Amino acid sequence: MRRSKEIIVIGGGLAGSEAAWQVARAGRPVTLYEMRPLRTTPAHKTDRLAELVCSNSLKSNFPDSAPGLLKEELRRIRSLLIQVADRSAVPGGMALTVDREQFAGGVTAAIASDPLISVRREEVRAVPRDAVVIVATGPLTSDALSQDIAGLTGSNHLYFYDAISPIVDAESLDSSKIFRASRYGKGSEPGPDGDYLNCPLTPEEYTGFVDAVLAAEEVERHEFEDVRYFEACLPIEELARRGPDTLRFGPMKPVGLIDPRTGRRPYAAVQLRQEDARASSYNLVGFQNHLRFGEQKRILRMIPGLENAEFLRYGQIHRNTYLNAPALLAPTLALRAHAGLFVAGQLCGTEGYVEAIATGFLAGMQAARLARGEELLPPPRETALGSLVHYITRTSPRGYQPANIAFDLLPPLPEEEQQRLRSKKERRATQCRRALRALEGWAQARGLFPVVSCESVVSSP
Repeated sequence: MRRSKEIIVIGGGLAGSEAAWQVARAGRPVTLYEMRPLRTTPAHKTDRLAELVCSNSLKSNFPDSAPGLLKEELRRIRSLLIQVADRSAVPGGMALTVDREQFAGGVTAAIASDPLISVRREEVRAVPRDAVVIVATGPLTSDALSQDIAGLTGSNHLYFYDAISPIVDAESLDSSKIFRASRYGKGSEPGPDGDYLNCPLTPEEYTGFVDAVLAAEEVERHEFEDVRYFEACLPIEELARRGPDTLRFGPMKPVGLIDPRTGRRPYAAVQLRQEDARASSYNLVGFQNHLRFGEQKRILRMIPGLENAEFLRYGQIHRNTYLNAPALLAPTLALRAHAGLFVAGQLCGTEGYVEAIATGFLAGMQAARLARGEELLPPPRETALGSLVHYITRTSPRGYQPANIAFDLLPPLPEEEQQRLRSKKERRATQCRRALRALEGWAQARGLFPVVSCESVVSSP
């Protein structure tokens, strides 16, 4: 009889934690390696598994949005991290926003208590060649491991720079200048109040702020740094350089907000999102930047309501590393040239928390099947899971950039159905129902795992 191979997961972030859990759920022992706290990174602050280092938002929770569909699929196939996220949720409007400490603590406790998962706190400097391996080291993969992976893939890594938004102490905010509201009144609770704090700016205040950002001193870059930002996460100074109104049509857009004190929409607005269950801190939504800390303190205090703000964390930028997935990965998330080596998370060319969880789920499932000598089963193309995998493994490798899940990644409805369904809202709801039916059929027909029934109709809130 063929002897089963050991399964190893490298990296204890979102993808690695989910992958290890899914391997154990399949009844296989797994070793999860995490180098923290032995070796730290420029972004992490703790030694907990699944620490969120950027935003605390997992994006839209509506089931007929693309991010909502992906989360709903993961709920139905019982993703550990989505279950923990739901239990750790804090008010966040239309988004699934979590208390990051509760979230990381919940994942860490679940992994530590599973008898089939062995957690080893040490750095892996080279991919083991005699085991089934899932590499989920994320955007801050160590130099030594990066070099080893580059040697295995025979290609250079691509990279971009990602940014972290500042966090302020709630007690230091001036509530007399700030109003609470979600855009268009769409909060997690009915009523006039919303889940976000909003700092309104007049035209003069906005112009002064933009001028200050443009004149601010940035953190010095090294000569070897070829800056290529991810377009969906641009720092505020980069946006300001693109035109005087760019910030006002980006993170400072006032659309859907009415200041109750004036009865009018402000000229510009900065939104603050709750960071924890106690509402003791808030992050500045979309205000990632590469400015010196002293400059951040001075300039961000120009925002009405933040004149005396105490910053618990300043904005930062760090390097994200990822593979040119279409050139390297099979639809199973294994390297085409190394069938026993899977890649998950941002390293495999996705962008976003839930996307990392999704690829971790799939890599864990596939690795367990490979170790048992079973057929590997990519998810159906109609699903958000399948569409995400299709993009990262089947799109053109030329000029490849990581992607979030979006409706344009899902296959369109048949032409006759598109003609019958007049509105985009109806078409998207139909795509979501089709995806969930395909997910259930895929899992049940192959006996993969029990799936929560999808009899309920997916519809807009």
